[in-house]
Amino acid sequence: QVQLVESGGGLVQAGGSLRLSCAASGRTFSTFTMGWFRQAPGKEREFVAGISQTGTNTYYQNSVNGRFTISRDNAKNTVYLRMASLKPEDTAVYYCAAVKVVNTLVVITTSSQYDNWGQGTQVTVSS
Repeated sequence: QVQLVESGGGLVQAGGSLRLSCAASGRTFSTFTMGWFRQAPGKEREFVAGISQTGTNTYYQNSVNGRFTISRDNAKNTVYLRMASLKPEDTAVYYCAAVKVVNTLVVITTSSQYDNWGQGTQVTVSS
């Protein structure tokens, strides 16, 4: 298992940028596939972006593709989500998730397959 702590959320105007960070505990971070999810009020949690163990592969939800960038630094046990051209509809609590997998190239987009979650960080985009 791994402990996850998100940071970097806040209030930003539409069109602005934010970078979220997710710091993981332990010395096996590089064996975890990582993902970012979000949940807006009254809505289900949805996949935002995912990254494979070494960062070779990434995958994005259509609505954020081209605006968000997921990356990881395994030496720092951290995964990032760079968000640009933010829109009011990006407002949500953003969660970091991790799951240990054998396949180093896989990206997982389904929340039920992740078994480690952070506490979330609020992102609010004003119009």
